[in-house]
Amino acid sequence: MTDKPKTLQLKAKAPAGKPAAPRAPVRPRGPARARPLSEVKAERAARDAAWAAQGPQGDDRRPRTDTDRRAARPDGPGGPGARPERPVSRQRPEGAREAAPRRPPEAPRPSRPPRDTRPDLARVGNANGEIRLNKRMAELGLCSRREADEWIARGWVLVNGQPAIMGQPVPPDAQVEVLPQARHQQAGQVTILLHKPVGYVSGLPEDGHESAAVLIKPQSHWREDRSGRRFEAVHTRGLAPAGRLDIDSTGLLVLTQDGRVARTLIGEDSGVEKEYLVRVHWAPNGPKGAGVVTQDVQAAFPAERLALLRHGLNLDDQPLKPAQVDWQNPEQLRFVLKEGKKRQIRRMCEQVGLHVVGLKRIRIGRVVLGNLPVGQWRYLGAGEGF
Repeated sequence: MTDKPKTLQLKAKAPAGKPAAPRAPVRPRGPARARPLSEVKAERAARDAAWAAQGPQGDDRRPRTDTDRRAARPDGPGGPGARPERPVSRQRPEGAREAAPRRPPEAPRPSRPPRDTRPDLARVGNANGEIRLNKRMAELGLCSRREADEWIARGWVLVNGQPAIMGQPVPPDAQVEVLPQARHQQAGQVTILLHKPVGYVSGLPEDGHESAAVLIKPQSHWREDRSGRRFEAVHTRGLAPAGRLDIDSTGLLVLTQDGRVARTLIGEDSGVEKEYLVRVHWAPNGPKGAGVVTQDVQAAFPAERLALLRHGLNLDDQPLKPAQVDWQNPEQLRFVLKEGKKRQIRRMCEQVGLHVVGLKRIRIGRVVLGNLPVGQWRYLGAGEGF
């Protein structure tokens, strides 16, 4: 029997210009299709039912749990290859490292010494009647406390002929002397009277509103100013308002560099009068409620409530000082106060059923607003005083 010679068969090449037919890509065999969980559960339940029908022998021959499977093995629990059970006792074997003893409780730390609660000498003085030098100088009307501290630091203050030191307590009979340098500096300080328009705040800018101090410039200086002072840029430095005038109010506002003026107007013991003209509506149920009266308010306003405005109201849980309150005309009241709480007149009127629609301050002490135009200012004259 002879073997037939094997011949090598070569596939014919595709003719030029005609591309070969593409071959289907060989795809790897994908994973088996996942069976639905319900089908798997049904098959398992049927198999369990079949084994249960065979009786106890079927149960013995088919362990149904992993614990039963391990028990059926020769090396399972109880078998020849079973591991010895762990002793139940958890006593530490001999030679083991002893546990570190617990730390004894720490002793309580000593409490801090109480803080020094001695009263401020500048406010109440000490047992010998001594008070701080800066307060004494303010009481004598020499300057403000801030100016006193500045003068003491510069060596411009003598106490009983000796240079003063900061925070020095002095008795009431101490001789306080101020050197000429301090007097010369004080003479250059100015006090400005401004007719504040509505929309400006008295102090620092807030809530997008400018301070009234920005109006102190040469263009707004009143031409009829009779003080004899000439405007200088230094006059705008350190200006502070001596008293409040809220953003919705207009009238006389005092801005000063002189601490004596500030203490006179807004000091703790200040009794300088401030006079206001206040236009009101009778609004017993609020400005948007029923029964608002805008004309001839005087006729509708009860007289007993006018008495409350004069004396008997409280603000911030404190009784107000007696005030002068009278009708200027049927829609306008005239207030004269000796204190200046925040928005005091508006809050007083609100308590008695009045709604303030306009407020203008026309006098502070002996200084009147007069003909000063809105938005313009002038200097406090040498012969003027509050």
